[in-house]
Amino acid sequence: MPDLFADDPPLAPNPAQAEPAADAPLADRLRPRGLSEIIGQEHLTGPEGAIGRMVAANKLSSMILWGPPGTGKTSIARLLADAVGMRFAAISAVFSGVADLKKAFAEADTYARAGRKTLLFVDEIHRFNRAQQDGFLPFVEKGTVTLVGATTENPSFALNAALLSRAQVLILHRLDARALGELLNRAEALTERALPLTDDARAALVASADGDGRFLLNQAETLFDVALTEPLDPAGLSRFLQRRVAVYDKDRDGHYNLISALHKALRGSDPQASLYYLARMLTAGEEPLYLLRRLVRFASEDIGLADPQALIQCLAAKDAYQFLGSPEGELAVAQACLYCATAPKSNAAYKAQKAAWTSARETGSLAPPANILNAPTKLMKDIGYGKDYAYDHDAEDGFSGANYWPEGMTPQTYYTPVERGFEREVAKRMEWWTKRRQDLRDE
Repeated sequence: MPDLFADDPPLAPNPAQAEPAADAPLADRLRPRGLSEIIGQEHLTGPEGAIGRMVAANKLSSMILWGPPGTGKTSIARLLADAVGMRFAAISAVFSGVADLKKAFAEADTYARAGRKTLLFVDEIHRFNRAQQDGFLPFVEKGTVTLVGATTENPSFALNAALLSRAQVLILHRLDARALGELLNRAEALTERALPLTDDARAALVASADGDGRFLLNQAETLFDVALTEPLDPAGLSRFLQRRVAVYDKDRDGHYNLISALHKALRGSDPQASLYYLARMLTAGEEPLYLLRRLVRFASEDIGLADPQALIQCLAAKDAYQFLGSPEGELAVAQACLYCATAPKSNAAYKAQKAAWTSARETGSLAPPANILNAPTKLMKDIGYGKDYAYDHDAEDGFSGANYWPEGMTPQTYYTPVERGFEREVAKRMEWWTKRRQDLRDE
């Protein structure tokens, strides 16, 4: 067999070891040189973390790195290959197709037969379709490649179950203020310059990054590249730099996570948190009518008859928004949100609906009792339709206590009002009707 190592590519340093050019972007020049330099992901890269343990054992398993942008997914993948002496190969699902995958697998197979294992890093792996993801399976199973995929999307929805069963999902955290501050310290040490910012402006810069280390370093590089005579305060920084747009995709995790948080905060009667999540979604570009639909549903599902006005408030907010548009109409959306958050809660109507629907499916086509059926023809009267119907308005207290259930079906209890809000009054009425019905039977 020819010597594959003779022409040097296998012995060339992994990208993690290569020195960036002097004019490379600051984020590239500050890339960590070892896993110990990774910031903010110590739960994975530390001695007790999943990655730290694998490196200590010198044995990697395939993995999916899931986390927000700018949290170190690519850096970790590059450093992993170097840490365990594997060949590093990388492709991006954004720019690669079937031909690129076949080439990557063929090269990995050639190196594997020569005794050198390959770590294949696939950036944005969720962008490959299901069939392309299936193409990884035989090569991962045979050990031709150790797959390290990176994604910003929830792997449960974005990746095949078969691929997930062959890889660990490791979650990277959004970088906190401490980690982002350390990045700025490293940037200043590398450039041997201090950022031209006041302490308050520095804190504002960190906050503007929204957990994205790459964005923060790009902003810092912009500040290093200008000649400022005086440090910028927060207002000056705001005019100089653009704030990072919050991560939010209307059909992805950001959308579902925030609407879930809004719903839970409403249910938990926290108007402040509810308003915050509503604002997060609206300022990120969510369609107000979508939020109004969710509020209308919430008014029925989680408030119900504990406060019947909640549904009216939400529908009125919908009408107001459609009449006014944005941004004026968004105040009506906020008002409906606050009303729902501060209203008494009950899911009794929601539970009653589910139970009644179940009974309806199970009992099929049982006929109502004949006495409560209309009899518009003589024949229907002759066979007993409407016979002995008790007209409640003619009864004492407007209540006849008649039986309305189909013959052969035991009366059911679907709706049990809670002792909160208006439902407390409903419960009193139902209790009186139950007692009156029993009294009528005993007479």
